[in-house]
Amino acid sequence: MFSRRVLGSCRAIPKVHPVQGASRRLATVAETETPASTSTVPPVTTGSAQQATTQNAAERTGIIHTGIVLNRHPILTRTPTKFERAYYAYESRIERALHNPFPYEFYFRPGSLLEGKFKKEERERERKAFGYAPPRRSKANDAVLTPDAVSTEEPLQIMPRRSEADKKGDVKSLNRMGDRNLYLVVMNKENGKDVWKFPQTELSGEELLHEAVKRDLRSPYALNMDTWVVSRIPVGVYKPPSANPSGKDSYVFFYKAHILQGQVRPDGKSVLDFAWLTKQEIQAKVDENYWHGVRDILSDF
Repeated sequence: MFSRRVLGSCRAIPKVHPVQGASRRLATVAETETPASTSTVPPVTTGSAQQATTQNAAERTGIIHTGIVLNRHPILTRTPTKFERAYYAYESRIERALHNPFPYEFYFRPGSLLEGKFKKEERERERKAFGYAPPRRSKANDAVLTPDAVSTEEPLQIMPRRSEADKKGDVKSLNRMGDRNLYLVVMNKENGKDVWKFPQTELSGEELLHEAVKRDLRSPYALNMDTWVVSRIPVGVYKPPSANPSGKDSYVFFYKAHILQGQVRPDGKSVLDFAWLTKQEIQAKVDENYWHGVRDILSDF
């Protein structure tokens, strides 16, 4: 009985045939005509329209410059501070007091010159560590071995850490401050004043940031240098507090680079003078606002 009723109800429902050539959409509150294609194609801008769009974007963003933080790595190990020297001396004394005796009998033939030279150097190391050197006695005749009678070779002389450029105060030399990072700062004329800052250039047209950096490193002042730009990503950005003379805001994107060899040659146009300075020396050279914008991208050592 139940199956007959179900079949009867199914027969009572009229069949709806789909309309060929058009698809039935769900009914909505307001029916509106839609175009045949629902995909949106952005308008194509060519020629003067594209140039106008780029010009409007430049007017909104302002004037963009790229700056080069050209670095010379330290060529000497860093000079330890007074606290570090005291700590290293303390660690050396503890190590020498607790270490096992060196089996020099295994490495040197008894009575040879090399054995005497090693004992002399060992006494010098103990004198530096403890302030004195206990006498060493031989096992054969129980006599004190005098280091002066062992070897007549002159000791090695350590070269001074201060170069001639440090003594003369030559800030244009790359040989100064061998244990510090040096950065190139250049002098230009701005509004009739001598302004010190990192080398920078303005973007031209649709030029990319890293392309402007490479173009600046091919300028006449840098042709005598072999440099390497670290990355295409800037390490910092600086916005001057005052607007450009044209009334637009200015932005400087800094890129890190290293000098491998060569030297700067001022061309009298983009670079009037230059100097290789440490971070602390740059602070006394540049403007205060400029210093607060670049100090965090420089090394303290």
